[in-house]
Amino acid sequence: MIVVYTPADGEPEHYDASSLKVSEAAIVQRTVDMKWQEILRGLEEDDLDAMRGIVWVIKKRSQPSLRFGDFDPGVTELTSRMDNKEIQRWLDATLDAVAPEMEWETVEGIISGRIDDVAVDPEYARKLLASRAPGPKETPAEDSVRPVTEPDSSASPSPTSSEPETPTSDSSPTSSTSPRPPSMTSPSATSTT
Repeated sequence: MIVVYTPADGEPEHYDASSLKVSEAAIVQRTVDMKWQEILRGLEEDDLDAMRGIVWVIKKRSQPSLRFGDFDPGVTELTSRMDNKEIQRWLDATLDAVAPEMEWETVEGIISGRIDDVAVDPEYARKLLASRAPGPKETPAEDSVRPVTEPDSSASPSPTSSEPETPTSDSSPTSSTSPRPPSMTSPSATSTT
């Protein structure tokens, strides 16, 4: 998560919570009296103590004497946003959860409406969302669906021969090439006593 600190008289500053060292995370935990997992959940919910602690401890890298009490931003000066990797995971999870049940246009509208509030880089998030759009529905090509027509009796049945093909093979005799079995009513089948 990225904490965005926008001082009343300045430009937005971005602070990446994942850049903290374990020792820095421990300092934040002790200072704001929260466990690390609570801090991470707090960042997702714009918890003021969690965001303030992250920004303060990162600012201490360049200002070692900065005390927690001396860094007291206004309540509207802090917010948190997802970085690009988090946006990818969030988008994938969201689409997996709703895409089968909802029309793409609806899903896209809902997610697009949230992008500015959750992404540190909204333009990246919009491009990523657009890349996840389903392709056009497949329809059979015109030439792949051919109407059924009656066979032309003047056409040759085989493209290489002008003679009709015999539908037989050496391994499967047909009635025209195999001997007739003896009939039960024929004179040779009856015995004389």
